[in-house]
Amino acid sequence: MRIADVVTYTVQPAGIPLVVAKVVTDQPGLHGWGCGTFTQRFRAVEAAIDRHLKPFAVGRDASAITDFWHGAMHNGYWRNGPVLNNAVSAVEMALWDIKGKAAGLPCYQLWGGRSRGSAAVYVHANGREPREVLEQAQEFWARGFRHIRCQLGGYEGVGARSASAAAGAFGAGGSGSAFFDPAEKLRAVVDLFATVRAGLPPEAELLHDIHERLPPIDAVRLAKALEPYRLFFLEDPVAPEDLGYFRMLRAQCAVPLAMGELFAHPLEVEPLVRERLFDFVRVHVSTYGGVSAALKLAHLCAAFGVRTAWHGPRDLSPIGVAANVHLDVHLENFGIQEWAFRSPAEEELFPGLPQVGAGAVDVSERPGWGVEMDERLAPRFPCDDAASRRPVPRLADGTSRPY
Repeated sequence: MRIADVVTYTVQPAGIPLVVAKVVTDQPGLHGWGCGTFTQRFRAVEAAIDRHLKPFAVGRDASAITDFWHGAMHNGYWRNGPVLNNAVSAVEMALWDIKGKAAGLPCYQLWGGRSRGSAAVYVHANGREPREVLEQAQEFWARGFRHIRCQLGGYEGVGARSASAAAGAFGAGGSGSAFFDPAEKLRAVVDLFATVRAGLPPEAELLHDIHERLPPIDAVRLAKALEPYRLFFLEDPVAPEDLGYFRMLRAQCAVPLAMGELFAHPLEVEPLVRERLFDFVRVHVSTYGGVSAALKLAHLCAAFGVRTAWHGPRDLSPIGVAANVHLDVHLENFGIQEWAFRSPAEEELFPGLPQVGAGAVDVSERPGWGVEMDERLAPRFPCDDAASRRPVPRLADGTSRPY
């Protein structure tokens, strides 16, 4: 069974550019789907697949996934990084889909079967002030969701301020800027969790994402201040450039920590796992290199008591969502799955998308990922390049900060 073609699709059914690849074999009707979504640089991933990965893949044995993965990673000499990893993932993930279909098995069965009946998810409650977040959280609780991430102010976060006259020039042109105040965030997030914890049953599991928006020492202060509210985890307390602060965090507080959303190289995460400095690994599977890389990472984490919490926002295609959930039901050290609700257009374009019920998600028993893309509908959802642009987060004086 040989790879006969690789077709790349960039689609935008719900405001966010998605990248998926279809790998076609020389066996009639046998093909697979993979996700390589890097929303902010989706054109670069598209070009990498079409110009580099497709010529490398066509003619190869479609069943030799491990050989393809290592060959694709090393064939370009320089390796890793979000563009290359997503391109490799799009093809590699499709090969798993093909293997499952050829065997007549869902992908999780290819790795050893189930460890659980379904996978618990967490959802997002957001608002401009604590009471609004609490009301959303209470609605989720009533619908059966027991894990709820609580945020103030959306992606930009609490503390957004107008730019000073001197800082305004930094926001001119491009995608603009989002100004914020770390000191206000430090104060407001504690008030948020005091309100939400008091308004929900004690068994509610609460989460929060710092988004690396605080100076590292303030992230330590916030983690300590949130200890009384018994968080399920605190996510991305510091940027990948500041990983040394995890030792200080671990030494000073007992809040469970999650990290990894921005990791694109295995040696970024390995010291944190080996030293048991965090509790949940949060990589974006396609950015980390695909399912093969994620399985290796999960097995490493299992040996050190670290659980999985794969990145699962809306800038992940439904193919990637299905891959996450197949990993979730298989892996013994699964922790939680981030969940973003999908639009009717996404449901139509990607039939078979896993469905949530009572706070948990499961996959079907269909072979492969169990999700297809209706290629006939793809032209209805062209990508808008402007949708990939995000505002640059800045302090009030114009200084840029990490995402």
